[in-house]
Amino acid sequence: MAMGNRLGAEFIGTFWLVLGGCGSAVLAAAFPSVGIGLLGVSLAFGLTVLTMAFAIGHISGCHLNPNEGGGLHPRGIARGPGEVTVPPTSAPSSSVLAIR
Repeated sequence: MAMGNRLGAEFIGTFWLVLGGCGSAVLAAAFPSVGIGLLGVSLAFGLTVLTMAFAIGHISGCHLNPNEGGGLHPRGIARGPGEVTVPPTSAPSSSVLAIR
């Protein structure tokens, strides 16, 4: 798979995780009367990761956390730099876009 496709998939995945997961946490904290609660926030994070695993897992491996991708290679889990597809700019830039 081309690196551009991997980068785009990771960008979209991290954007979705921040928008869905962190967005639900903000809603739960800001509007307690909505009734999302801890269970709703947990489900939101779980479902966003699940949907991205199915949507982009075959493209980039679904490394939504840059720390995860950066930790795979030194531990020997990833056999080469081509398997670690998370660049240092993809996750932070999509997170900033999701927050705006």
